[in-house]
Amino acid sequence: MATGVEINRTNIGVTPELSAAILQKTQEQSAIMRLARQITLPGKGAEIPVITSDPAAEWVSETGVKPVKTPGLTKKVMSAYKLAVIVPFSNEFARDYDALYEQLVQRLPLALAKQFDATVIGAIAKPGSNFDNLASCQTQEIGTAAYAGLCAADADIAENGGMLNGFALSPQGRGTLLAACDENGRPLFINSAAEGAMPQILGAPVVISKGCVDTDEDVVGIAGDWTQAVWGSVEGVKLDYSSDASLVTGESGAETMINLFQQNMFAVRAEIEVGFRADTDCFNLLVATPSASE
Repeated sequence: MATGVEINRTNIGVTPELSAAILQKTQEQSAIMRLARQITLPGKGAEIPVITSDPAAEWVSETGVKPVKTPGLTKKVMSAYKLAVIVPFSNEFARDYDALYEQLVQRLPLALAKQFDATVIGAIAKPGSNFDNLASCQTQEIGTAAYAGLCAADADIAENGGMLNGFALSPQGRGTLLAACDENGRPLFINSAAEGAMPQILGAPVVISKGCVDTDEDVVGIAGDWTQAVWGSVEGVKLDYSSDASLVTGESGAETMINLFQQNMFAVRAEIEVGFRADTDCFNLLVATPSASE
């Protein structure tokens, strides 16, 4: 993936190395980016081939005619949509590069990763028709019968032609599964009560992300076949800096204005153009409580 950046070279602390670090941290904090396949996405978008059926082999005699089978293929268009955030700082940060660096690396990647994951899971409306989300996927309840719910997800994904090979969990989902015990009160999903890790569930890797949660729908994670999901970025994270702009913050009707020059502040803008496509039949949403229809 390209990691080129567009930055104001005269700014303090915003360097190509910092931009690359922000992109790396964004990927590390996004469960979707870590689990799904990554491609370089052209600015005009790209057609993603999707296999809908596999070719089937047949038994033949020694001199028999070998069968010719073609796989089922379709295509999806992946478009690039812009995800952005502006973070203001006081000028005192400019006197301490280490503090500025740490603040940027901690704040910007988490903001980008959280929003991206929340959009894919369906907690936030997707940016356009050529961006998939998992809002309509089958749901499985893991709050009261965790193991049964996870096995049901595995079975449903298999019935739709996939193979469960990864979990994206929110911290709430992690807490739900860590609390799950067998009839003797022993934890189900950690090797011992002293361990705080959850490296695998049902033999599949687990990635934790703050964006993999939808409190309105009780969604706390995703189980899926991540070979059937693709994400792409056009240029990596682009950064820019300003010390004389005016920023509008707050919700509509309660906005406040920050004048950077007047208030001895500066701001860094981070933006990334990304896309996401998936075979949504190969994913299940995990919910902490039974759905209203159950």
